[in-house]
Order: sequence, then structure tokens, then C-alpha cells
Amino acid sequence: MEIVHTSVLLQECLTLLAPENPVSLMVDGTLGEGGHTEAFLEKFPDLRIIGVDADIRIQARARERLSPFGDRVVFYSGWSDAFFSEYPADEKRPDIILLDLGISLFHYEKSGRGFSFRSDEPLDMRLDPNSGESAADIVNTMGETALADLIYQFGEEQYSRRIAKAIVESRKTSKFATARALADCIYGAVPGNYRHGRIHPATKTFQALRIAVNNELSRLPGLLDLAFGVLAPTGKLGVITFHSLEDRIVKNHFRNLAKACTCPPEVPICRCGGRAKAELLTRKAIGPTDEEIARNSPSRSARLRVVRKIAYGDVSV
Repeated sequence: MEIVHTSVLLQECLTLLAPENPVSLMVDGTLGEGGHTEAFLEKFPDLRIIGVDADIRIQARARERLSPFGDRVVFYSGWSDAFFSEYPADEKRPDIILLDLGISLFHYEKSGRGFSFRSDEPLDMRLDPNSGESAADIVNTMGETALADLIYQFGEEQYSRRIAKAIVESRKTSKFATARALADCIYGAVPGNYRHGRIHPATKTFQALRIAVNNELSRLPGLLDLAFGVLAPTGKLGVITFHSLEDRIVKNHFRNLAKACTCPPEVPICRCGGRAKAELLTRKAIGPTDEEIARNSPSRSARLRVVRKIAYGDVSV
């Protein structure tokens, strides 16, 4: 089997999320091609893993890759927030949860859904191609102001208004059907010096559309809540992000879990009697080494944060 995607921060995950109980359960909430799961199963022979992914095509590849491990790994097809919300109360709670929020290289190169602006594929970008609006639906129907706001908010694109205006003007003549057609439109909309920068001028717009199509940011706080709620006492939750918007959400969420006091800032003395729910195992986000970046350039923006769930007596907070 050809492996398309290289898992990022692999050694850091194996170290920070190493199981501490003889027989542990891990949930890989974003299984992809199964790279992280394979490494954990190889290194920790008593570990069992549940692999979760919303994309049945990429999960099929993971099933093939992980078949040598037999019943040590089981699979769930669906979004990870749905998995955690449906987690049976009488089942063993996971000791480790890993969420890699990046988009697999498989999706850019093999999915045929227009994730890459270099492709002539249908402009879709849905991880689950059977649900929700596609990227084509958004760019062909959304109003100019709303489209500009979306591109700016989710892509942090400085030329969002120019790009949105060009898209709206272009679709009057012909609706956008392929990723390349949209990329060409964006290329023509931005200033000449911006076309030849470090990244392709369509990069941030495509990121914004992918985030919007898959509700990546809107579902993230709820996903973190659900995952932490299912986690076993003293269990560890690790999250890998790939852009500042995601990392900010995870950082603030983890910091709030680690706070004992939840009183408003204007209250001079704590009255809530609160207790911290988690311990920060990474005070700062862990990034890739220079060696990893040289070996796998998409890893350069990856950041890993890890917390441990605090248990008070027999009860986790």
C-alpha cells in the first residue's frame, strides 16, 4: 500500500501521550491513513485503539494499513464529536485521546475533491462528501460581503475583498466548477507582487473555504469538551493544530481547564470554590524540529498541546 501522508510530531506524541497503565485504551479521533495509530500500536504492544474518521475512503486505507494488528484496533466511521457524544457510559473510558486537526495529504493528492488549488478536480472540499454544502456551493451563491468576511476570518487573507469581488463578477458569466478555475480567478484578482510570494495567492482562500465547508472551527470547542468529558481520570488529551485560529482555540480551552478559580476578574477574593480540571503538560505548544521540517515541509506549522485530566479521589473533575 502506498502511504501518501506523513504523520507530524510523531515522536513528540509517542513521548507525551505514552500510556501509563499496563493495558490502556486510546482514541485516535482523526485517524486519517493511520500513521499515528500504527506507531502507537508498534511501540506499545498492550495498547488498544479506536480509530475515528468521517471519510470512509481514507478510513479504508487505514484499515488495510493496520490489518496486521488485528483486534487491537477497531474503527468508527463518522465525525469525532459524534463519536464522543455517543460514547457508551458503561464502556472503558479512554486513557489517551489524540486529535490531529490537519488535512491529510491524501485529500490534496488522491481524494479528487478539489482541496488543492493546483488540481482540475470538482470544487468540493468536504471530508464527508455526503453531507453539507460544498466549496462550489459557497463561492457560487454567497453574497460578496459575506464571502469577503469568510475569507478574511478563516483565511486571514489581506486581499479578501478584492478576491470576493472578483469571484462574484466571474460567476455572473460562468459558475465555478473546479478548483483550478477558482485558483485562476484569485490569481488574477490580487496585486502582481502578491502573486509571486512564498505561497500561492489562493492558499489562504482555499483554507478558509475548507474550514467553512467542514465547520472546523465552529465544531472544535464542542469537540474538545466532549473528548475531555469522555477521557478517563488521569488520562491525557493531545491536540495537533496547523494554523493560528485553531491553536488559539485549543490554547484557551486548555488554559481554562487548568484554572482553579472561575470567578469574574472584578471579584477580589475567590468565591467559586473551583478546582482545576486539568494539568497542562505542555506550557507552550510543541513544534516540529528543524530535521522534521526538512524531511516533511507540511509539518512546519504543526503545534501540539497536551493536558492531563485531574482526578480528586475516585472522581475526575
